[in-house]
Amino acid sequence: MSPPTTQALAEGALGIALMHIERGNLAAARPLMAEAIAGGVSAGSNASLFHGAPALEFVLGRAGHADQAVQRAVDRVVTARLAAARCRREAARLPTLAEFDLIRGLTGLGVVLLARAGLPSPLLQEVLAYLVTLAVPAEADAQVLPGWWSLDSPTHEEITGGHANNGVAHGIAGPLALLSLAARRGILVDGQMGAIKTFTAWLEKFGSFYWITLDPLAAETLQAPPLRPSWCYGDLGIARTLQLAACALGDDARRYKAERLAIAALTDPARLSRVTDASLCHGWAGLLTVTTALAADSLTPDRFAEPIRQTRQRLEAGIPALPKPGLMEGRAGAVLALKGSNVTGWTRALLID
Repeated sequence: MSPPTTQALAEGALGIALMHIERGNLAAARPLMAEAIAGGVSAGSNASLFHGAPALEFVLGRAGHADQAVQRAVDRVVTARLAAARCRREAARLPTLAEFDLIRGLTGLGVVLLARAGLPSPLLQEVLAYLVTLAVPAEADAQVLPGWWSLDSPTHEEITGGHANNGVAHGIAGPLALLSLAARRGILVDGQMGAIKTFTAWLEKFGSFYWITLDPLAAETLQAPPLRPSWCYGDLGIARTLQLAACALGDDARRYKAERLAIAALTDPARLSRVTDASLCHGWAGLLTVTTALAADSLTPDRFAEPIRQTRQRLEAGIPALPKPGLMEGRAGAVLALKGSNVTGWTRALLID
């Protein structure tokens, strides 16, 4: 039996409920929440920020409600994932994307723990410590590789020789953003700042590519094609992540560099022409949400004003064409972005702030 899609934060009832919660319409959110849990709540191997008990906790938290039973279920999920990661490291195997990424892995579970009210959970520190280990190089077939080098791909197809994924959704930008956001809140573990520097240096070099395989890794010079500057992959999501890292490090030069990367993407017709819909994941809604956050943390926010205005226009025009109702690829996420509010902290699910 396939898991109930209502528990999927990306496209199920939970994502639509999140929109209503942000808009203050709890009456509209309640039946959607009831629909989401009607078939039970997943706390198994498929549970993540975007599915099951962790997704439910995140959405409940945006409404100011902490359900202890749900939190205990999430803690069990996190504990099991950490144990599996330790076993994998002890066996000297490379990680899968689902072990560490935002959508399915420990980065996303760390988002749920970081979003909890009150003192930080000890499990959050364990997740951060795990993410720090990804900065330690790995060895495979007599080659030294980044610690997050993976043999699988976001499309579940094997990549010959493996790859280092750069995206916010599935790559190292997700762990970097979480480590940086935790550091900005004073939550630190051993090696955290060093890992932030390691991941930052990698993305400054390779971040204009969706991912890096063996051949580009060994190349002396690289020229990135004009890729789509979305939240999930591409220069804009990377730029926000690098800005967060620079803020955590207190490095203004790196912050300016990250913002220049964002402005270049937002003013490049070749890259913008590859944005084909209004969605949050890879469309205009994601661009608007990320750019607004970039401006809020910039020492020169005025230069983002015109890109924000143009992106908002494109988003508003594109919402009616979205065929799906959900959060990441549908109308709920696009409406949230267009409204522009973040009273509940819903953008934490995207590691934007």
